[in-house]
Amino acid sequence: MSATASRPSADPAILRARRAEDVVVGEEIVRHRLATRVIHWTVALFFFLALFSGLPIWTPLFGWMAHLLGGLNVCRWLHPWAGALFFASMAVMFVHWLGEMRLEPRDREWLRPQKVAAYMKHQDDGTEGGKYNGGQKLFFFAAALGAVGLLLSGLVMWFPLEFPRMLRELAILLHDVTFILFVLAVVFHIYLGTAAEPGTFHSMIRGTVTKPWARLHHPRWHREVLGEETRRP
Repeated sequence: MSATASRPSADPAILRARRAEDVVVGEEIVRHRLATRVIHWTVALFFFLALFSGLPIWTPLFGWMAHLLGGLNVCRWLHPWAGALFFASMAVMFVHWLGEMRLEPRDREWLRPQKVAAYMKHQDDGTEGGKYNGGQKLFFFAAALGAVGLLLSGLVMWFPLEFPRMLRELAILLHDVTFILFVLAVVFHIYLGTAAEPGTFHSMIRGTVTKPWARLHHPRWHREVLGEETRRP
């Protein structure tokens, strides 16, 4: 038997996920095409690079991290460039995802405190859950706003002699507060994508989710993809 004949055939779902999304392949649904996943992981890479190079600069408590990157001087050089690349990749992601992240009337309904509390307790049936629910869309815009705050404050700190003292002090405060909130949000994001909703992380690696996962977490999107409901604002 030849090597070509013995080689297993490529997974059709993975092949379809390279270019398409919102399509059914067997018992799976393509949720994120390859370009979307590459952009997402590029943003994550530069975020953590900026985080780990910035923590030793922020406080001596994390000084040991500097040795992992070549020393404190390397961190001081690397951090602003990693931050700039993080913002650039965030800008690409914002443009790439904006069309799917526009808030709809039913998203605003989802954002009511009672609905959010029910969702966090897994008591919401999610009947109106589209491809992205109101919370995910809100997180998307909050992350974009946070990236702008980090960029503007970071530029002032990168070129301190170009700005008055009061602005430098405000920039330091804004950078610290935004950074802390961003880290907390990312930790929560990771929790929701792993322990809270198993299968979500898998979708950002492979690009697909199972039909039961889609029906449970995003039933309206599940119905739309299967042709049971027409997309509408």
